[in-house]
Amino acid sequence: MKSLYILIFLSLFMSCGNSESDTTEVTESETHSDELTLSTAQFESEGMVLGSLSEHSFNETVIVNGMIDVPPHNKSRVSTYMAGYITKTPLLIGDQVKKGQLLVTLENTEFIEIQQQYLEVAEQLSYLKNEYTRQKTLFDEKITSEKNYLKAESTYKSNLAFYKGLEKKLQMLNINPKSVLAGNMSSTINIYAPIDGYVTKVNVSNGAYVSASDDIMELVDIDHIHLELSVFEKDIMKIKKGQKISFKIPEASQKTFTAEVHLVGTTINENTRRVQVHGHIDDVEDNFIVGMFVEAQIAISEVKGMALPHEAVIQSGDEYYVLVLDQKTPENYTFSRIKVEIGKETEDFTEILNHGNLSNKQLIIKGTTMLLNEGEGGHGH
Repeated sequence: MKSLYILIFLSLFMSCGNSESDTTEVTESETHSDELTLSTAQFESEGMVLGSLSEHSFNETVIVNGMIDVPPHNKSRVSTYMAGYITKTPLLIGDQVKKGQLLVTLENTEFIEIQQQYLEVAEQLSYLKNEYTRQKTLFDEKITSEKNYLKAESTYKSNLAFYKGLEKKLQMLNINPKSVLAGNMSSTINIYAPIDGYVTKVNVSNGAYVSASDDIMELVDIDHIHLELSVFEKDIMKIKKGQKISFKIPEASQKTFTAEVHLVGTTINENTRRVQVHGHIDDVEDNFIVGMFVEAQIAISEVKGMALPHEAVIQSGDEYYVLVLDQKTPENYTFSRIKVEIGKETEDFTEILNHGNLSNKQLIIKGTTMLLNEGEGGHGH
């Protein structure tokens, strides 16, 4: 009996060993299998959706870099015609200004001197005009010589030119000549905004001395904000007016914006061998800032291709695959893992190059999150 018990025990032990071996083999087989079985509950809880290949349009593109910019006439550097000391600068970077709004006030004794000159010349001009008129009358009546008449005319007209020049200079300094003639002189001048826009640079502070060559501040009008792209010489012949542009601002957002080629440059930068391309943005965002770096694609032609939504294509290392439905029962879904080669991409779809064996097949086109979280790499946007 003891011998019989030993035989039974050994038999059970060996049976258990074989069972563990079989389990291991099945697990390994499932790990390396190109088949995937999901329960109906899993399929539904992950929001998976079945679909098939469909035809979509894809663009042949030229990839370029560039920046957000404005036309030259929408950017203004503010300076002064005469040097002075800043006595008022109420604006900060980012402030919005309207054309004609006060930007800074300067003070200098030279402003008073030019007004004094203007007053003196104005008073002399009145006398010289009367003398010129008198000499002309006498000359017409042959009472005085032509020499006296011409001298009076020359003196009057040269002083008139000087008077007009001083008057224009006062107007450029934003000083009203009529106010000066009324005896109202000022040691300060105001500088006003030449355009609507935003303050982008302020280079002075109260008490600072600025000369006529200094930039006091910079204004930018963003109403005509655009793309300024840089295209390599080898690609420039492909670029035409009206072509569509998609671009991103990688440092600020992953959103894709659209634009259109408006102007293509006609000269090549000798150092970079690139040509400037000007693009009009379709919908300008409020948070676009002049100088932002952009990555863009210019669509040069359109081709058709069979495609799947990005989520349908699962990346595993350097390979891509899709899950094709083999069998569906009330309890389970069985899929085959089919390797695919991808081509072009749009915002939503990926082109499948080897699509022949996938025609009329049902695939998972949505709800692959669970599969990605289990160790597969993701693909798409």
